[in-house]
Amino acid sequence: MRPGLVVSAGAATHAGLRRALNEDAYLASTPVFVVADGMGGHEAGDRASAAVIAEFAQCVGRPALELDDVRGALEVARGRVEELSTSGSGRAGTTLSGVVIASVDGMGYWLAVNIGDSRTYRLADHELEQITVDHSVVQELIDAGELSPQDALHDRRRNIITRAIGASSTGDADYWMFPAELGDRMLVCSDGLTSEVSDARIREILTATPDPQRAADALIDEAVEAGGRDNITVIVADAVSVASRPGTLFETDDDIDMDTRPREAAAGGVR
Repeated sequence: MRPGLVVSAGAATHAGLRRALNEDAYLASTPVFVVADGMGGHEAGDRASAAVIAEFAQCVGRPALELDDVRGALEVARGRVEELSTSGSGRAGTTLSGVVIASVDGMGYWLAVNIGDSRTYRLADHELEQITVDHSVVQELIDAGELSPQDALHDRRRNIITRAIGASSTGDADYWMFPAELGDRMLVCSDGLTSEVSDARIREILTATPDPQRAADALIDEAVEAGGRDNITVIVADAVSVASRPGTLFETDDDIDMDTRPREAAAGGVR
């Protein structure tokens, strides 16, 4: 039986121009497309992000996941990251953002997950929409009307996050679930991209570059050329086959190839 959603993806990562160590990690293999941006220093950040990705890697090969699967993986991953903090690896922590393939009555769905300030976007009908909401001090100030989105780009607190996996944070992840549409292009990235490249420019590149791997590489190049002040990781995932209702399959003709810092206190609920 054909899966409800088939994805073609490309991914790339770069340490940037100012950091010797790349603390980002990612997984871009069905049914999981996620990015983790580690923090903590003294190799704690890259170990934290790698631990989270390793847990989700156990789901690779399954046609779809459920919300409980994602929550369970996060719970185990949080425990592993906390163990790093108590074993002399520093105050380890990581963000996590991305999408997994889900299914409802045989229909293809995206299940987005986010904790921290890495981001997930959806490009559909040439419009780029940010799906996730940053867990950050500046986002809270924006929501409160105390800071404009333009001023937030240069605010000295822009790298302070309010939720993370590890780093003494107890904040929960947010989740969004929505039906996939043929032609959806999902972008998952660490803040090394969004701190260097505007949403408008990201949309231009995603729209002009049909191949997902080339699109991921182009976004990395753009961020490096803009300064590359942080680690940069990008996943581009395209919906190339979607069952919109049981027994109905729509597909394209394309070939398918299968420094962030935590705030002391974290708060928030689950969407």
